[in-house]
Amino acid sequence: MSRAPLNPRPFGGCVGYNVKNLSRNRKDVTLTGNENPRLAIAVIIGTVFALALGDALIKDASATFTLWQIFVLRSVAVVPILILLIRGRAVGVQLVPEDPFWTVVRSSLLTLMWITYYLSLAHVELSIAAAAYYTLPLFITLFAATFLGDSIGSIGWFAVVMGFAGVVLILEPRVSDFNWYAVLPLVSAVLYALAMILTRSRCRREHMFVLSLWLNLTMLAAGATATLVLVALELPLAMVAAQEFLLGSWSTLGFNEWAALAVLSATMIIGSVGAAYAYQNGRPSTIATFDFAYVAFAMAWGMIVFGEEPTSKGVAGVTLIVVAGILAVRSSNRRAQAAEQGVAADVPPASRLGRG
Repeated sequence: MSRAPLNPRPFGGCVGYNVKNLSRNRKDVTLTGNENPRLAIAVIIGTVFALALGDALIKDASATFTLWQIFVLRSVAVVPILILLIRGRAVGVQLVPEDPFWTVVRSSLLTLMWITYYLSLAHVELSIAAAAYYTLPLFITLFAATFLGDSIGSIGWFAVVMGFAGVVLILEPRVSDFNWYAVLPLVSAVLYALAMILTRSRCRREHMFVLSLWLNLTMLAAGATATLVLVALELPLAMVAAQEFLLGSWSTLGFNEWAALAVLSATMIIGSVGAAYAYQNGRPSTIATFDFAYVAFAMAWGMIVFGEEPTSKGVAGVTLIVVAGILAVRSSNRRAQAAEQGVAADVPPASRLGRG
């Protein structure tokens, strides 16, 4: 899915990311004003609808494509569009980031995030993967407190415990028949959270289009490298058959396959641009709350496309994770507002008006 991570379930611009901007792909864009909050809400709902559809297509395509084929072909389609956007819409912005090292580290973390999440889709239900992935607000909260010194607060800790309880309900960990692939979305959430902490601390000056470009270039490089390594290794057929999505050779593409790739490329662009617009035109705490609609859409696509039937425990777990995420977002937003008001209270009135 995606979750960002332009971003995610996966993408993210580095401009002023904070803990309230939480989801896959996609929420580290600084709020510049509430120009059209209603439209922003509609846009984020449409964005997560498209991202959930894209992830459903990835799950469906796992029987046809290999992971690396998707990485290469989708990036080949998306990179030229991003270059055109930078040249045409981002005046004065260079294709090379201001800090290439940290941009590459961030892109590598997000690429690993996509790899682990996509691998899970081949083995677990889409709704389960989506719910486990959307624990990422909890990991961001924890990592922000650990690495950046942010305050969590009682509500934040309560949200972390509630989210963990939701994960336990969904995954139903039993040693005898536990599906270890269900852990991969949690790994994806950790990787994304680390990338967003890095975004906040090291990449704040980078333009979001440039970050998305380098993310897609990293995914392109990862896909091409993995493909060449697999060709050179000539793995045993039994091993390849056991992990076709990860180790298989590229498939011949017909009309349906090219159409699916076109939709995947479109959902990547929609997810990037839609999240950027939503967070620039709506209050982050409000937009982040509606972003959790991804879980509902993923569950709906799972039922429509794959005939998945969520259990009562699964529904309860999804509910706990969504509520926990909303609590974490709103708790962070309240602390940020309180801090801003405290700073403003210490500034003389004339200084606030720019006359001091």
